Amino acid sequence: MSTEQIFVIGMFGTFGALLMTGFPVAWVLGGTAVIWTLIGVVSVENFGADLWFDYPSSLALVPERVWDLVQSETLVALPMFIFMGIMLDQSGIAEKLMNNMVKLFGAVRGGYAVTVIIIGVLLAATTGIIGASVVLLGMLSLPVMMENNYDKGFAVGTACATGTLGILIPPSIMLVLMADRLAVPEASVGDLFMGAFFPGLMLGALYVCYALIRPALQPSIAPVPKDLPKIDGRVIWDVIMAVIPTAALILGVLGSIFAGLATPTEASGVGALGAMMLAAAAGRLTLPVMSESLYSTTRTASFIFAIFLGATAFSVVLRGLGGDEVIEEMLLALPFEASGIVIAILVGVFLLGFFLDWVEITLIILPLVAPVVQTLGFDLVWFTILFAMCLQTSFLTPPVGFALFYIKGVAPPEIKVTDIYRGVAPFIAIQLLALTLVFLLPAIALWLPSVAY
Repeated sequence: MSTEQIFVIGMFGTFGALLMTGFPVAWVLGGTAVIWTLIGVVSVENFGADLWFDYPSSLALVPERVWDLVQSETLVALPMFIFMGIMLDQSGIAEKLMNNMVKLFGAVRGGYAVTVIIIGVLLAATTGIIGASVVLLGMLSLPVMMENNYDKGFAVGTACATGTLGILIPPSIMLVLMADRLAVPEASVGDLFMGAFFPGLMLGALYVCYALIRPALQPSIAPVPKDLPKIDGRVIWDVIMAVIPTAALILGVLGSIFAGLATPTEASGVGALGAMMLAAAAGRLTLPVMSESLYSTTRTASFIFAIFLGATAFSVVLRGLGGDEVIEEMLLALPFEASGIVIAILVGVFLLGFFLDWVEITLIILPLVAPVVQTLGFDLVWFTILFAMCLQTSFLTPPVGFALFYIKGVAPPEIKVTDIYRGVAPFIAIQLLALTLVFLLPAIALWLPSVAY
């Protein structure tokens, strides 16, 4: 084993060990970079280690990279989309959609679950804030489904999994981060948004199929309510009027990007303004709401940018220690063909999702493996969408599946942790099925970007 391999493995091992201490991830990333900078300096200067480590240049790169991060126009979209999502939660759109769509779909077996999924898809297309979506869907749907004797696992699994769609369906803050990390013209934010559009809708459609097929096979898990009003023109009209504001916002944000009328950064400003207008129309744009929305946006964005800073230092030192070359050599040395190497990467990302959050995986792993995938001749947009779909499972896989904690916090007392795990398991399988379909049929992710240019 070469000196570079020992140092790279040691660096990742140190990061994993420090992560278990419970320190904030940003500090762990930055601290690991400092520790291994010192180890690299001592090894080269005092022990003559066979290691190329130009530590003055590596250290000088850190403030330069941080400055580039602060100047990034792409990342301006991040706080805008976060604000849009938080403000939409205050507008009352989701409650209105839930109340009206239940009247339309409630009479169908599994109709409450279908309603949750449709609302979740609409929310996902207007916000990428997973915590807010999961909590909101859980609060709106779980009491109603429990009151109508839905199976606890089926009910909580539907709300929990549907809430994670926002991380994939654009405008997704994860895709914004990925585009910034890749920093290549062929995988811009707009390309990734268009590439994720149909895979995200396909995943939502698969959820709907599951919500209809499983109750048809097991009627006891989703009884049909008997006291719902008859579907008439008034009910249909109420649903249409509830959907129009959300559809208008989606058209304003995604439509302007896909049509080439605005960059994702410009569209994020349109989305933030549109969310404020919807909140104002609902009579909820008050000073306390605005203050809380701005505070939550600042806190969330600061958390992500702090990890960005730590990951920047980590990646600079890792490259200085020869990490890029080591990772590339290890991947290309695998006894697989090119497709097998991509599968091995995705399996590794899926397993990492059990223990790490998507932010760390995106910031550290994606920049290391993307050049290898490009070298193998694969489309970077296609691979990044696969990477994103794989990371979506990290929200549902214990022990670090954050969506599981979010839903537990708002679930009725009778819903236990075992019910949550049992409920999300089929949805993890559905996510892996969708991932397989995009892997085998790249056109699902690549058709829309190809026709847009």
